[in-house]
Amino acid sequence: MRKWLNNYFEFSRKEFNGLMVLLILLAGVFVFPMVYRALRPQELPTAEEQLAVLKFAMANPSEEDKKPEPRNFSVRDYPKKRKSVLFYFDPNVIDIHDWQKLGLSEKQAQAILNYRLKGGVFRKKADLQKMYTISPELYHLLEPYVQIAETAHQVLQNTGVKPGSQASGPKELKPILIELNAADTLELDQIKGIGKVFARRIVAYRERIGGFYKKEQLMEVFGIDSLKYNEVKNQVSVDPDKLKKININTAELADFKSNPYIRYKQVNALIQYRKQHGNYSNIADLNKVAILTPEIIGRLAPYLTF
Repeated sequence: MRKWLNNYFEFSRKEFNGLMVLLILLAGVFVFPMVYRALRPQELPTAEEQLAVLKFAMANPSEEDKKPEPRNFSVRDYPKKRKSVLFYFDPNVIDIHDWQKLGLSEKQAQAILNYRLKGGVFRKKADLQKMYTISPELYHLLEPYVQIAETAHQVLQNTGVKPGSQASGPKELKPILIELNAADTLELDQIKGIGKVFARRIVAYRERIGGFYKKEQLMEVFGIDSLKYNEVKNQVSVDPDKLKKININTAELADFKSNPYIRYKQVNALIQYRKQHGNYSNIADLNKVAILTPEIIGRLAPYLTF
C-alpha cells in the first residue's frame, strides 16, 4: 500500500505510519457506536416512568400545546343574516327595539341612537346612507318605508320617544357663559365640547399657572387644539381680577413650583439677582436677569406684583 501511495504522494516511513494510525482511529469512531448498541441494547422506560413524564407534560404544557387547534369552519359557524320586519317608520323617533326589528344588531342600533343624542337629525331619506351601520342593501330595503315628518328637526333628541307618542318640542337652550377662573369641573362640564375629562384638565392647569388672563390660554391645556378652542371660546369668559398673583420681591422657589412658564434655574436666578441688587421696581427690571427671555417675562407679567 505504501508503494502504491508513493506513486502519487511522497511519504516518509513516519508519515505513512501516522496516516495508518489516523485511519484506524477514524474507523474505530465510526464502528464503535454500532458495536456498543449491539452489545448493550437501550433500556426502555418503565410504565411508572412513562406515566410520570405524561403527568409532567400535562401540568406544564409547551407553547405549541397552548396554541388552539385549527378549526374547520362550516356554513353553520357564520352568523345568520338578521331577518327584517318591515314597517313604516320615522328614523328620528323609533327606539332601539324598532331598529332591531328592521334588521340591525343591538350595537348598530345603539350607534344610530348615539348619533341622535349628539344632535343628529335625519331630514331626508338619503341621510340614512350616511350611517355606516346601514349597508347599501339594507338601505334599499328600508327606503320605501321611511316616512320623515316635516318637523323632524324639532323632534326631541331623546331616543325613548316612540312613534305615535305625544312629545313636546325641545326646550330652547339658553346660551351659557362660564367664567374660567371661578368655575368648578361641574360647571365646565356644561360647556358644549368640553366634557368631564377636559374639565378636570382645565382646573388642574388653572391651578398650576394661577388662573387664566386670556381665553387663548385654553390651548395650552393638553388635548385642546385650535379646533376645540374655536368650538368653546364663545361659551367662556375670563376675569383677570381672579388671578393668583405673586409678589416678586418676596417670592421663593416654592411659589413657582410646577409652574409651566418658568424653570427651576430661572426662578433661582431671579431670586439671587434680587438678593444681590435689591427689589424689583417694575416688570422691566426682570430683563436684567440674563437667563430670563422676553417670552418668559411676558407670560409671567400678569401674575406678578411689585
